[in-house]
Amino acid sequence: MRALWLHFPDDPKAVACPDEYLFGQNLLVAPIVEKGATMRAVYLPRGLWYDYWTGERMDGGREIIRPADLETIPLYVRAGSILPLGPVKQFSSQNVAGPLSVSIYPGADASFLLYEDDGTSFNYRKGDWMGIQMTWSDAERKLTLQLASGSRMLPPERRNLTVDLAGAQRNVTFEGKSIELSFTAAAREN
Repeated sequence: MRALWLHFPDDPKAVACPDEYLFGQNLLVAPIVEKGATMRAVYLPRGLWYDYWTGERMDGGREIIRPADLETIPLYVRAGSILPLGPVKQFSSQNVAGPLSVSIYPGADASFLLYEDDGTSFNYRKGDWMGIQMTWSDAERKLTLQLASGSRMLPPERRNLTVDLAGAQRNVTFEGKSIELSFTAAAREN
């Protein structure tokens, strides 16, 4: 959890925002903090943002008003983000089936290192870890996946991913070799 002023120190409205925070660098959380609230004012710092729930793209540097309910916490993703979401695990070493979902939020270049180890030991200190380096080139509409330097594939030797860019989904299997996924111009419109 990070206060908005850490990433937007030159934005007086972000600095003064007491009830929003960033989860990591790119996910803005605006919890409902008033009992019985039906609307929520959310300040979006400068830049482009996406409503996590609807995918709606909006300009930042302004306050928006959105409906509030107890079931849906307002979440916004900064343009130029790679957001991986895996199958739910109850504990770190649990084996789960299902692909890893990777959402790309276009509007800027992005990179993300997906880190994985056995979740139970300190063997990562001996090099027993896996990293998938994900790099998004917004101008080329291309996502590159490659094994991170110093890491190796861990069992299982294949990782199934579903990559989503503005509703355009692609399934891919990562086995340690570099992969490039290109998205069509149709995805550019969102």
